[in-house]
Amino acid sequence: MTNTAAESRLFEPTRLGPLHLPNRLVMAPLTRNRAAADGVPQPIMATYYAQRASAGLIIAEATTPNAVGQTYPHIPALHHERHVAGWRQVTDAVRAAGGRMFVQLQHGGRVGHPDTSGLTPVAPSPIPLPETIHTPSGRRPSVVPREMTADDIRSTIADFASAARNAVAAGFEGVEVHAANGHLLHQFLAEGTNHRTDAYGGPVAHRIRFVVEVVRAVADAIGPDRVGLRISPANTVNGIEEGDTEHIYPALVDALADQGLAYLHLVFADPDQPLFPWIRKAWPGTLVGNPVLGWGGPLPADGGRGASERLLAAGADLIALGRPFLANPDLVERLRTGAPLNPVRDQYFMYTGGETGYTDYPAIGTPEPAGR
Repeated sequence: MTNTAAESRLFEPTRLGPLHLPNRLVMAPLTRNRAAADGVPQPIMATYYAQRASAGLIIAEATTPNAVGQTYPHIPALHHERHVAGWRQVTDAVRAAGGRMFVQLQHGGRVGHPDTSGLTPVAPSPIPLPETIHTPSGRRPSVVPREMTADDIRSTIADFASAARNAVAAGFEGVEVHAANGHLLHQFLAEGTNHRTDAYGGPVAHRIRFVVEVVRAVADAIGPDRVGLRISPANTVNGIEEGDTEHIYPALVDALADQGLAYLHLVFADPDQPLFPWIRKAWPGTLVGNPVLGWGGPLPADGGRGASERLLAAGADLIALGRPFLANPDLVERLRTGAPLNPVRDQYFMYTGGETGYTDYPAIGTPEPAGR
């Protein structure tokens, strides 16, 4: 039976490094495609995030650290002064509403297209995404990415560090380095996308090197207590085939465990899988767990509270929820009181623009807009 709100650890205040969090609920990063074509965050994004400021922590959506790393149209960026200014409007609005924000830094690697970025995507090896990709003119066949040179690797690491400094200048409390879900850093980790024969390919110790160097460079740039890392072991999204999951993540966690990072964020965390208790035991700092809530289907009636409490009991420190926060700006209060949830309107999730399915989800006691 679910605990009462007074007994549930979900609603306990806690700390994340120097930050005081009012609860253990984290809004997970969710790509929503509401930035301008040049990656500048728009005012509607400030409204969206401020509506959700009751989360213990918001991790803002995937944001590209350089032009070639852009995945889809209208993805926000952090590699120009105008991006910093746009994000500053968002962080100011969230702070005014009582919230705290990190931002996720994501390089798409082969998950990109010249029609979107104007550039040929880069990747560890010239292996294309095995599916079509969304572009400004609709879905298009993927292109073969250009294999990154040693200079490309060095400059990309520098771009992550620069974007992290920009994030702090934009008012974020910290950044999350995205090494999950089939994007560039994950592509280096996986055997299926990394066929390199240099120091960044081959054995596990080489394949984790790029991720480790990116994380360390970002930590050097803004301080390790401002840096989180997101991983998704065994996740096959975007055509990823890791090959040796059971060896990759112990090596990666071991290489970064002593860096004093703010947190490790585990996607689709399942306490019944052997890797979860191993990571919990090996990771000395804060562990953020993203519970499995049946992606592709409706949300559970309790909004994921049961799965979240189960993860806390298994050793997670914070719980990251995505779709529940998307559809419920006041999710914390709904979970606390057991109020019913708004259904997710999937048709407005990405590529649609505007407030529909974005800022028009009602709070408790507010009628659903007519025609919804």
